[in-house]
Amino acid sequence: MSLFRQLQKREAADDPIRLGVIGAGKFGTMFLAQAVRLPGVHVVGIADLSVETARSNLQLAGWNEQQYSAASFDDALAHRSTNIVEDSKLLIDHPAIEIIVECTGDPLVAIDHLVACFDAGKHVISATVEADAVCGAKLSQLARQAGVIYSMAYGDQPAMVCELVDWARTCGFDVVAAGRGHKLDPQFRFSTPDTVWDHWGLTAEQAEVGRLNPKMFNSFLDGTKPAIESAAVANACGLDVAANGLTYPRGSIDDLPNLMRPTGEGGVLPKPGMVEVLNSLNEDGSEIGYDIRMGVWVAVRAANDYHQKCFEEYKVKTDDSGRYICAYKRWHLIGLELGMSVASVGLRKEATGIADEFRADVVAVAKRDLAAGEILDGEGGYSVAGQLRPSAVSVPMGALPLGLTGNLHLTRAVKRDTVLTYDDVALDETMTAVKLRRALEASI
Repeated sequence: MSLFRQLQKREAADDPIRLGVIGAGKFGTMFLAQAVRLPGVHVVGIADLSVETARSNLQLAGWNEQQYSAASFDDALAHRSTNIVEDSKLLIDHPAIEIIVECTGDPLVAIDHLVACFDAGKHVISATVEADAVCGAKLSQLARQAGVIYSMAYGDQPAMVCELVDWARTCGFDVVAAGRGHKLDPQFRFSTPDTVWDHWGLTAEQAEVGRLNPKMFNSFLDGTKPAIESAAVANACGLDVAANGLTYPRGSIDDLPNLMRPTGEGGVLPKPGMVEVLNSLNEDGSEIGYDIRMGVWVAVRAANDYHQKCFEEYKVKTDDSGRYICAYKRWHLIGLELGMSVASVGLRKEATGIADEFRADVVAVAKRDLAAGEILDGEGGYSVAGQLRPSAVSVPMGALPLGLTGNLHLTRAVKRDTVLTYDDVALDETMTAVKLRRALEASI
């Protein structure tokens, strides 16, 4: 039975999946715009540090005041409405809420939320993929021990790549590579929140109307978010990372089959079974036609001559050997698609992606010369960007995870384009995120 029909059955039985949402920013608002349209789903509560901002974003998303005017969770349950609070613990501890959607975007805060959810016996859908990049495999272990589901968020690119990889493997194909698209010019690596709209493709006015956070969008532009999401894919799908990280080969969707094959066969991969990101810009900065900047893809290879013949018969776009093909989704709709995770976790008790391994890591790299005494401002900011590395490389060198760099004190100077290490900062070892990260590193 389809997920949607199962949701309709839950609606007819007046037995909806009951959710709590932590964070009513861009991702949360996009999901909430859809949540009121989903049968068999009830957002019992929303937690946000600014209740007024959450209310304003719900109005922007098309909710009417009656839908979010519940005075308590009991009131929300009685009248199928939503209660908005500041304290996320109230959501996490409420016995009627089955699933928590964590979409704060802050890995340090998110990890605290996730562990609290596991302790409370709650399933979690995490849109804060940064937490996965810090200690995803450890979080997955804690969830299993607690007997709950910990899932990536469908609509975000990692979960959608996981879906394509699962499709390929379930069909019997060998996955050669998988990943997402991006646009990257060398100068973008040093972009800041002040310059992001000059290159992103939106005006500052459009960004203001959409209530877009320049720091968050800058994390995409400077390559941090592609690194984070590629790490999540590698760790969830058992794929590997090139020694120096992503190479961003340039091309269109139709170029994928030729590019995503080993170098010995004319491609860019050091070996089969890799993550990579396709660059949608030419060297002169112009845009490549039929790009996959906002989408996801998987590359597979024909296992035999019969496979290759079938590709030919069904007019599949292949590489020049006829043996490599790619499947893709050209767009992802972020929080607008999260209903797939809600239904999968709530009905099938299945995650839409989960990090089971620690193959890939995201290290912090200085965007400029940094002085001792500075305070690092984390993902998408002015001081550091994230780059992908194999964990077998990053851990022995003591590389500082990008996800731990928010509001972190720098103890010594670091030159531009240098990977930061633990020795460069004053780290609070008592934080839950740091403890889990240390435990994960000890497993390498």
